[in-house]
Amino acid sequence: MKAEIGIIGGSGLYSMPGFEAREEASIETPFGRPSDNYVLGSLAGRPVAFLARHGRGHRISPSELNFRANIYGMKSLGVERIISLSAVGSLKEEHRPLDFVVPDQFFDRTHDRVSTFFGEGLVAHISFADPVCPELVDVLARACGAAGVNATKGGTYLCMEGPAFSTRAESNVYRSWGMDVIGMTNLQEAKLAREAEICYATVAMVTDYDCWHEDHDAVTVEQIVANLMQNAANACKVVAEAVARMPSGRGCQCGSALAHAIITDRKLAPAATRAKLGILVAKYLV
Repeated sequence: MKAEIGIIGGSGLYSMPGFEAREEASIETPFGRPSDNYVLGSLAGRPVAFLARHGRGHRISPSELNFRANIYGMKSLGVERIISLSAVGSLKEEHRPLDFVVPDQFFDRTHDRVSTFFGEGLVAHISFADPVCPELVDVLARACGAAGVNATKGGTYLCMEGPAFSTRAESNVYRSWGMDVIGMTNLQEAKLAREAEICYATVAMVTDYDCWHEDHDAVTVEQIVANLMQNAANACKVVAEAVARMPSGRGCQCGSALAHAIITDRKLAPAATRAKLGILVAKYLV
């Protein structure tokens, strides 16, 4: 079974209610195993694939995620758009717990994470100035409104390494830089989705204020878990609205992101790398 829209669920969201004709696909990729099986089905009449980013039961730490396998698996299923759902901390007073942010920028504070499919004799440099699909951002922002979720369209997601949260000094520096929310996963997904010519956008679900906030120490684990569960319920509503509103065709440039990105002389591209990246690059290496 193929899928048109991919959904990657973050903390507190391990399944996607509302599927019809549900089945699971276990996929092996040239980059190893994805986080879990893909759950395939129909949502609002559209073929959808859902992946639990951290595995069901939340078994995989952010630094351990096989981002390449997760995105490659989506590509192999025929996915053209990915909605990424992610729990985040807020770096601004106006982004309150239970609010959603649909960021249009990322800032990378990770280290030693692989965030490209390329190498091994084949070099490509994608354009990443605008790291998310503007068409998909618009759809998600409208879907939040239709679902009754308070949301901000635009903003910057700072991606930190983790798994520990920020020190107060770090949190205040990020605030001074004008960052909006902080998480541990979405930057690598966005880069790889662009290389795979898949539209990508994030729904960042605020669970609490980061440690800069004066009320941070008063927040209990029970409150955070309650916010995670409420955010997960709201995310299901937003996704259903977004899938129902998704245009049938793509009017963005995401589907041709590699058209001018491959630098290597085609005649010198190794056969093994060509085969490994076939579903990504075959149309450009003729």
